[in-house]
Amino acid sequence: MNVLLRTWGPGLGLAVAACAVLPWVLPPYWIYLAIAAVVSGVLMQSYGVIVGRAGVMSLCQMSFAAIGAWVVLRLNLADAPGGFLLWLVLGGLAAVPVGVAIGLPALRIRGVNLAVVTLGFAVSTDIVLNANQFPGTTELKTLVRPEPFASDAAYFVLAMAVFVLIAIGLALVNRTRIGRSWLELRHSERAAAAHGISVARSKLTAFAISAFIAGIGGGLMAGQLGLVVSGNFVMMQSLALFAVAVLIGPHNTEGAVLGGIFGAVMATVLEKLRLPQDLGGILFGVMAIFALRSGVSQTDFTRARRRERAARPLLEAASAAPAEGPAEEAAPVPPAAGEGNVLEIRGLSVRFGQVVALDGVDLTVPALGVHGLIGPNGAGKSTLISAVTGFAARYEGSVVLAGQPLDRLSPSVRARRGLRRTFQTTAIAPELTQEEYLAIVAGRRLPRQEAAEVLRFFGCPPGEVPVSILDAGTRRLLDVAAAIAARPKVALLDEPAAGQSAAESLRLGHRLAQVPARFGVSILLVEHDMDLVRAACGQVTVLDFGHVIASGPTLDVLDAPAVRAAYLGTVLEETS
Repeated sequence: MNVLLRTWGPGLGLAVAACAVLPWVLPPYWIYLAIAAVVSGVLMQSYGVIVGRAGVMSLCQMSFAAIGAWVVLRLNLADAPGGFLLWLVLGGLAAVPVGVAIGLPALRIRGVNLAVVTLGFAVSTDIVLNANQFPGTTELKTLVRPEPFASDAAYFVLAMAVFVLIAIGLALVNRTRIGRSWLELRHSERAAAAHGISVARSKLTAFAISAFIAGIGGGLMAGQLGLVVSGNFVMMQSLALFAVAVLIGPHNTEGAVLGGIFGAVMATVLEKLRLPQDLGGILFGVMAIFALRSGVSQTDFTRARRRERAARPLLEAASAAPAEGPAEEAAPVPPAAGEGNVLEIRGLSVRFGQVVALDGVDLTVPALGVHGLIGPNGAGKSTLISAVTGFAARYEGSVVLAGQPLDRLSPSVRARRGLRRTFQTTAIAPELTQEEYLAIVAGRRLPRQEAAEVLRFFGCPPGEVPVSILDAGTRRLLDVAAAIAARPKVALLDEPAAGQSAAESLRLGHRLAQVPARFGVSILLVEHDMDLVRAACGQVTVLDFGHVIASGPTLDVLDAPAVRAAYLGTVLEETS
């Protein structure tokens, strides 16, 4: 409760002050423009969900708004019971199934191709609206606002209340797993699936919620104008608001407010100040250059700088403190504490056309053990991880986790069953803190003490430090820490020591050796650093051209002549 008050107290105070003061100090025309700005802000919140949070290029949000306005006006024409406020909600709900239908192509296509699909829907909506007038237009029956909000001043209060309620609702959704999953989608769908997130459900939910908000915005517009025409929802309006969303960042509340003001009253402000209208285009261009240069929206940039300044002392203090964790001296790896094998891979074969990447590979990971997978570049190590975790489209053989077959299951389902992986290239949303990222990957609300323990064990800075100020090596450690924090049955780590110095890599090896006993997680480790492999792994399997050439206790395998010739090289063997 205190957190919510600290977060929303200032914003709610400003909203209450605006509702109490502006209607009394602004002339009627400016009150009308203020309503337009708030309605536009509601529409920008729709863009904030689908564009800002989920990172989907949707160019048809005004089409969803048109559906909401059409439903409200149709209910008004029919004198339906319930009144305007109920009609407003029904208009938003009517846009939801259409939003889900438009989101279905997003399950298979993305980027520009998806933008073309949504733009096609916007064009189709323009054609339909031009051929069929909105309800009440022919009969000249305007929408009559409910009595408490009949005046423009009172309607401004209503529109502001709707804006605030949506903002609070979205803030609560953003704290849930589905809301945080949108950030994962924006940066990497593969990483989201590897963390147990259903990409399909997350995308369709984003489309549904954004369509609902846009539908409510369209209903508010109908209440403001009394009657609307097709020109209020043209395709170019969707394009313009999309551009504003990319530049300003309406997934932040202040961004939605700025976007609404920019879209609704900028032209009038310039006219009243007797400034050329081209100035608005110049400001828009400056923001575009800034967004391209920084790679983020204006509000994201501002928030990131503020969080970084607050976290910088924590990062400096962590860097100055002596390193914690396992001793760096080499020590024999303890035998697996569990019984049997937690992961069994039998006869795994993967082909890409005529190329055989893996050919009948057998591999087992012992319960509460660390198993290494090594081999030269192109041996098939990453292909094996992709196949086991479900990212390879087709493979032959079987994958069994804790006695349960995983074949034909999607990557997200395998992750939820207890099979997690990391990638050679990290894709972590920079606007997250480390604690927030751990919670997303774990799929549950982590107690702060548990998150701090995992981060401290892997040598990461305090959890409040944002990802944006972490170096590449620390981000890889964070990725490993997140995979372990999820407490899977097996974590498949793909070259986690990349970007680490020799000493840091060796320290990571000793930490990984302790993971099974300390966190109850078995590990399949892909790595080129032999010192790390010796420090972490009780057993090792060696791949060469897709075939297993050796498997067994680490020291015995690494000393085998065939392994040294195929992987370590004959020169090293002669000089050893």
